Amino acid sequence: MTSDDDQARADTYTILASLLSHSPSQDLIDYLQHINTGEQTDLGEIGQAWLDIKIAASQYDLIQLDDEYHDLFIGLGRGQVIPYGSWHMTGFLMDKPLSDLRDDLVRLGIAASEDTKDPEDHIAALCETMSILITAQDVEGYQQRRFYIRHLHPWVEKFFKSLQAASSARFYKSVGLLGQRFVELENQYLNISEH
Repeated sequence: MTSDDDQARADTYTILASLLSHSPSQDLIDYLQHINTGEQTDLGEIGQAWLDIKIAASQYDLIQLDDEYHDLFIGLGRGQVIPYGSWHMTGFLMDKPLSDLRDDLVRLGIAASEDTKDPEDHIAALCETMSILITAQDVEGYQQRRFYIRHLHPWVEKFFKSLQAASSARFYKSVGLLGQRFVELENQYLNISEH
């Protein structure tokens, strides 16, 4: 059975995956607008990030969010923020980190969705995979840590900082902040040293 802490981690990964795989749906925006952030007097950094995204979710309509997503991740030829791990780790798309990731996914018994056009090292796919690993009853905890260290830790915090700094980021600035604060907690939770 998944602990409350692990369920919260998995849920956060799922929300990030949804926000980063495509522009938000009305259902997701409605959900974000009604997130319970608790007492606002002592939120802490992650609580403040959730509050920021809750507020941001009420400030933009779906057309604005779609335009922003397109500018950030797709663009004319290329978006402002590259969402692929291989590019962040080597400077090239479809490089060795993607091959290593595919080997690990096969070993874990996780297959890419047939209707997905993006390579498996897209940030949304990696977040979704972490959510699966956290909630899967037949996956040992060390597998989560190993997967995170190999495929997210080398670049994910830099990615979320780049997302916050992108010139088109308005709503997605709050997504970047939530992602950054969350991975800072993940590093502690998974006992990953920065040294």
